[in-house]
Amino acid sequence: MIVALIIACEVGFWVLLALGLAVRYLLKWRRTSVVLLLCEPLLELVLFTVTAIDLKNGAEPGWEHGLAALYIGFTVAYGHYTIRWLDGHAAHRLAGGPPPPKPPRYGMARARHEGRLWLRTVLAAAVACALLQAAVWYVGDGDTSSLRSFQWTALRAAGIHGLIALTYTIWPKRDPNPGSALPTRDPEHVPDLLVGRTGKNEKQVR
Repeated sequence: MIVALIIACEVGFWVLLALGLAVRYLLKWRRTSVVLLLCEPLLELVLFTVTAIDLKNGAEPGWEHGLAALYIGFTVAYGHYTIRWLDGHAAHRLAGGPPPPKPPRYGMARARHEGRLWLRTVLAAAVACALLQAAVWYVGDGDTSSLRSFQWTALRAAGIHGLIALTYTIWPKRDPNPGSALPTRDPEHVPDLLVGRTGKNEKQVR
């Protein structure tokens, strides 16, 4: 049941996202799109509630409960980032907006970008571990080994991602053509466009 709900939440996330972007840029219903996108967190709330009820009804803590915690943590950390990234591409493809900025590829700008992504992974791991710890306390004297193992899974994922991000600082990637590269902006620094984007072409400066 929990696994099926996780799949349903994932499908629901993309369906709501597609509907929200479609009504914004194809039908020009900006307020409706905002309402649809704001419904995204309700999916995680439903998953959290059902998981808690399942444990309350005496279900043995298993891998599916740990997977639900990891899913919620990942969505909390990366959900808005994903929506904002796709919003930029939808505005460009459907409404004639400017191309969305590409993440930096070289040097310390790339290292900072990777570092910010790692912080999102740390947030995801922290949320997952907090939910799993709450489940451990809730179960009490029952077998919580599977929940503990998923805590370590979350921490290992954050650690591995941190090591990968660190390599970009220690060994920054060099631009093979520094004179011909155009400046790029880190998507993490792009203003939030979910509410204020109009979809109109920006004036080009020659």
